[in-house]
Amino acid sequence: MTITSPPGQETSPIAAPKAKNQGGGFLRYLITRFLLIIPTVFILITVVFFLMRVTGDPITAAMGGRLTPDQLAARIHEAGYDRPILIQYFEYLGQVFTGDLGRTLSDNRAVTEVLSTYGAATLELAINAVIVALLVGIPLGLVAAKFRDRYPDAILRILAILGYATPVFFAGLILKLVFGVWLGWLPISGRADWQTELELTGLQSPSGIYWLDALRSGNMEAFWNVTEHALLPALALGLLTGGVFLRLVRTNAIGTLGREYVEAGRSRGVSEFRLTTKHAYRPALIPIITVMGLQIAMLLGGAVLTETTFEWSGLGFKLAEYLTARDFVAVQGIVVLLAIIVAVTNFIVDVLAALIDPRVRY
Repeated sequence: MTITSPPGQETSPIAAPKAKNQGGGFLRYLITRFLLIIPTVFILITVVFFLMRVTGDPITAAMGGRLTPDQLAARIHEAGYDRPILIQYFEYLGQVFTGDLGRTLSDNRAVTEVLSTYGAATLELAINAVIVALLVGIPLGLVAAKFRDRYPDAILRILAILGYATPVFFAGLILKLVFGVWLGWLPISGRADWQTELELTGLQSPSGIYWLDALRSGNMEAFWNVTEHALLPALALGLLTGGVFLRLVRTNAIGTLGREYVEAGRSRGVSEFRLTTKHAYRPALIPIITVMGLQIAMLLGGAVLTETTFEWSGLGFKLAEYLTARDFVAVQGIVVLLAIIVAVTNFIVDVLAALIDPRVRY
């Protein structure tokens, strides 16, 4: 006997398995992307370890010429750097997996302490730069798409090219010269005035992100002081990524504005402003989220130069100091942390892209 479905319900037996398959596909995608973090971090740690050993052991690199040969040999033996390289490598892997990244050679501090002390400053700079990039890239990209092949579009494309082609340290120097020296509007170095730093670091359980700590404590004077110090570094680093976002949003919005449903809305009298802001906005975000992982890596790389230019006491600033001191233990620990941050960020970006655009999952 054949059982038929009531009219209008013929597709219901197919719809449920389809929804189930979609959920299963997303879960498989999520697990696969998460598991890829492990080999990615492992390869990065391995590459960093052996690159740091190309010029010899860290003790000789940091202390060579300042110790006698006997003292140098004793220090090398004490640290275990005279053992076979593979034994050192597997021992280092064991330390990393237990959270021990060693001690710095130049100031004898635990590398994990350095990361926790200065990591929040770099995180604050990265957040500020991303905010600038989004505020610049998305609105101006939509404007460029709306005025395609006209003067506003041409000017914005030129500015976008200048934004991501200008070296971040050069952009920082120009901003310091114009807004700090010539106009005197903004401070040109540091994260805050010393009085403000004392107030914020003296709070109970500070996060290390100054503007967040100032808001938590309700100290608006400190918040505005921190904001003034953060503007120029955030602009120097954020414009680098903002130029990329502008081009991506423009290209994707132009494609969206040419779709049939947009033309249909235009024929019904929907305003160009509504078509641009409502119908082209969400599709324009997809490429930004897709490349966000790569841009985070660029931001962290640019943070080294930005922090050095503005004397911003973050991981990039300390990394430059440790490189100058040839403290390869500290450099190795900082680079490993940055590699882990990039890998985890790419995982989060992949998940967000899959949630916005289901086609990414398959």
